[in-house]
Amino acid sequence: MTKAEVILEIAQKTGIDKADVAASLEGFFTVVKNSLARGENVYVRQFGSFVVKHRKEKVGRIISKNQSITIPSHNVPSFKPARVFVDKVKNASMNSVNHTE
Repeated sequence: MTKAEVILEIAQKTGIDKADVAASLEGFFTVVKNSLARGENVYVRQFGSFVVKHRKEKVGRIISKNQSITIPSHNVPSFKPARVFVDKVKNASMNSVNHTE
């Protein structure tokens, strides 16, 4: 599902104008990105957490050149779904498996 499809579905289900939905969704993405860039995690109850994970420095390899390189420590964004989110996806996949048999 693309962002445009998400916007369309939300607009259809809520009756809110697509432009307003798009602006709200873009605003949410901006807040999440800016918060993570500052090292602040974002928690959305019953959905999940957008968190910053720190990766330690490590040695990597460029196989084509047979060369070792040092990859510096850095932060990466990550998403950890809430338990209710995980359960809903698990149950949905179990139901679809049962219907295909």
